[in-house]
Amino acid sequence: MSLVGVFDSGVGGLSVLAALRAELPRERFVYFSDAAYAPYGERGDDYVIERSRKVTEQLIAEHGIKALVVACNTATTAAIHLLRAEHPALPIVGLEPALKPAVATSRTGHISVMATRGTLASVKYAALRDSFAGSAHVRSVPCDGLVKAIEGFDTEAIATLCARYMAEAGPFGDAPGEVDTVVLGCTHYPLVKNELQRHAPPTLRFIDTGAPVAQQTRRVLAAAGGLSDGEGGLILQSSGDQSVLEAAAARWLQTSPQGTTATSA
Repeated sequence: MSLVGVFDSGVGGLSVLAALRAELPRERFVYFSDAAYAPYGERGDDYVIERSRKVTEQLIAEHGIKALVVACNTATTAAIHLLRAEHPALPIVGLEPALKPAVATSRTGHISVMATRGTLASVKYAALRDSFAGSAHVRSVPCDGLVKAIEGFDTEAIATLCARYMAEAGPFGDAPGEVDTVVLGCTHYPLVKNELQRHAPPTLRFIDTGAPVAQQTRRVLAAAGGLSDGEGGLILQSSGDQSVLEAAAARWLQTSPQGTTATSA
């Protein structure tokens, strides 16, 4: 049975994988964490393109994947157009900060996007942001260090950085000029959503891309006649410390050892 490949620079893409497994419980997934070369979000495009190519080629060579989900905003903005050109027969689904649903649901028209510096500096993000210039005020908040803290399970740093960047994303509220919607523009950030919510009023909406990406993956698999009717499954693979990925999956996916096959790159 063919697998669906999913990759990120680290464990952040597990938030997307959780949505994929909920939407497609009969599919078998291979999740690749490129932890030895992380973080992508604070690197240049050439670096991210090179790693995205290598990971994609490895997933094809080792697992014969039938589709690929680029579960990383930075890799999507830098490399997905090249991956699609180089692998035209492979359905590839990517991410982008969820500005469209944020603008559609915002009452005040003021939205903050929390993302890595690499995503926010990209041409693709600038075009997306500018496309809503007439209908919303969008504040971009680069969250340096937050990915590293999440990857390292650094509770103290996560708390400090969430407080800092939420302060920059506000002021929050439903009054004119206040932010009522925050876009989590990095796949790592939904993993610490509870910590972010500590610094927000109950009415503040957080939007991420997990569910829309999962729904789009179902659509592309169905269009290609590639939907599985099997039992589902998961392979975890890392270019870095395999035990870190397994611990993160156990924490955020509630995987059991029986349900996960660990392999190292």
